[in-house]
Amino acid sequence: MILIFALLLVIIMLMLTASKEVNGLPTLPGNCPFCGGPIEVSAFVCNDCGAAAEGRFAPNKLAALDAAQAEFVLAFVRNRGNIKELERELGVSYPTVRARLDDAIRALGFRVVEDAAAAEEARARRADILAAVERGEMTAAEAADVLKQT
Repeated sequence: MILIFALLLVIIMLMLTASKEVNGLPTLPGNCPFCGGPIEVSAFVCNDCGAAAEGRFAPNKLAALDAAQAEFVLAFVRNRGNIKELERELGVSYPTVRARLDDAIRALGFRVVEDAAAAEEARARRADILAAVERGEMTAAEAADVLKQT
């Protein structure tokens, strides 16, 4: 039992020292480092006046980002959302910037909006499927299966 406790302490210390620091303090992880589940903050202290509060607090939405996603979002803001500048700063291609942006958007709990051409193509495909159902060429169950696959 003591060995397990000691191992857990070592893991926690490694995670805290491996994480980024802000003002000399380790950053709060977005999820539980042991099971990946959501975390909550149980206390906070003001560095200026020393005021403290204890309770159950949800971390802000940005805490849902992992370290790489947070760095990307900072670069995105620093470059005012200019994709070309992000490509240059990060040394990656346009599709990579878009993929990283989509990952960050999903991590924040938002739905990734498809580009206009892909969205129009998807709408046309759905309309074709519904028309096939209306003409009796496809059952509703078949249409549902096809729609799930697209």
